[in-house]
Amino acid sequence: MSLTGNWSYPTAMKFGAGRIAELPDACAQAGIKRPLLVTDKGLADLPVTQASLDIMGAAGLGRAMFSEVDPNPNEKNLEAGVAAYKVGDHDGVIAFGGGSGLDLGKMVAFMAGQTRPVWDFEDIGDWWTRADADAIAPIIAVPTTAGTGSEVGRASVITDSVSHVKKIIFHPKVLPAVVICDPELTVGMPKFITAGTGLDAFAHCVEAYSSPHYHPMSQGIALEGMRLVVENLPRAYADGTDIEARANMMSAAAMGATAFQKGLGAIHAMSHPIGAHFNTHHGTTNAVCMPAVLELNASAIADRFNKAASYFGVEGGFDGFKTFVQEFNDSLGIPRKLSEMGVTEASIPDLVKGAIIDPSCGGNPIELTEANLDELFRAAL
Repeated sequence: MSLTGNWSYPTAMKFGAGRIAELPDACAQAGIKRPLLVTDKGLADLPVTQASLDIMGAAGLGRAMFSEVDPNPNEKNLEAGVAAYKVGDHDGVIAFGGGSGLDLGKMVAFMAGQTRPVWDFEDIGDWWTRADADAIAPIIAVPTTAGTGSEVGRASVITDSVSHVKKIIFHPKVLPAVVICDPELTVGMPKFITAGTGLDAFAHCVEAYSSPHYHPMSQGIALEGMRLVVENLPRAYADGTDIEARANMMSAAAMGATAFQKGLGAIHAMSHPIGAHFNTHHGTTNAVCMPAVLELNASAIADRFNKAASYFGVEGGFDGFKTFVQEFNDSLGIPRKLSEMGVTEASIPDLVKGAIIDPSCGGNPIELTEANLDELFRAAL
């Protein structure tokens, strides 16, 4: 079976090994002649990035790159990126990398033509309608990890460096016009990034599947996404050159972000303030929080996981799934407790305050309160 396709759900996607060569075609499709490639500091000098710049250069698109992007990108990174975009007279963005590069790249394209501060477009009510939609530059997304699924998302997560709060900035036109999913770009990922990003995709699928909102399409995508992670993440972790496993994980990442249109929950509500305060890896943080959240949500989600677990190869229904999750984390070198990631008991009140206002709360099947969030943080600590 050939792992290649041309998909238009949720956006136009060029999927398959070696398809980074089609970057100039993607630029033409999006109407971009002078792209700015936005990526993070860690990727800037790697061969995978330099090869992509070579492809751009050979096609007459220039080799412009902005890489002053932190692991949890903030508004200072964004201001610098917008300045680089304007100085270079660019007409579109190639958002390149893991979640940080993709999220910041999308925001550079979004903010380059706006006159209001970025926080005016936070994902609250209809704040997105404040933006000048015609001023949003076209975006091409090129993921180099298999996790966040930001390549198919209509939002970015940006950390407020003053308040240490992660904020979701949303606009429908932030959805990239073209996505190139080339699993060969993920081959060089270190084991801990393969694990952390893969478990981010898993958390997206688990939380979407658990969400009480009605969205049968997302529910089906989440179920198949879980199966792909369970079957392929151990393979990609054991052998980073296993291109079939890498391709299936890249699919699972896009599926997770497509599915979470149905909602996220307590895992992400916890993970966002932890990442903002302690600069932890997002997917790894999700994985550490998942066992405690499954316990909290048990009464609301046990029935659906009793039916689903055997589909992705886990015996024992929901109880078997809970056991599996911890063993899965252990097999991938994930810490068992937040304290191993530097999170302190003294920080819990601030983390609870951040979690209770996180938009992800609305998708949790059990209503979240300051009291049960406090218990969750203590259970995961």
